[in-house]
Amino acid sequence: MPSVLLGLAVLAFWLYSLFDVITTPEKETRNLPKILWVLVIVLVPLVGSVFWLLLGRPLRSRPLRMPGRSIMDVGEPPRGPDDDPDFLRDLDRRMRDDD
Repeated sequence: MPSVLLGLAVLAFWLYSLFDVITTPEKETRNLPKILWVLVIVLVPLVGSVFWLLLGRPLRSRPLRMPGRSIMDVGEPPRGPDDDPDFLRDLDRRMRDDD
């Protein structure tokens, strides 16, 4: 049983590294071109994954972005319609007009 768990952990680590290489932009990989990193990880799974994390992965993490918003947008977070008093007022008015 422990060997099965160890094997699953190695497989998960390998898959994580492989998908991380694939989703990293070509310009941000270090020391080798992206295609060579993929080959290293596929041909030498455990060692290649460790090498990717230590030597190939970008030094800074990529910032998460919301579609349509820049990273510099600071201010009020997006609100749902039920949090917007203007929307609720307009909805109430429209419901009374329908009656």
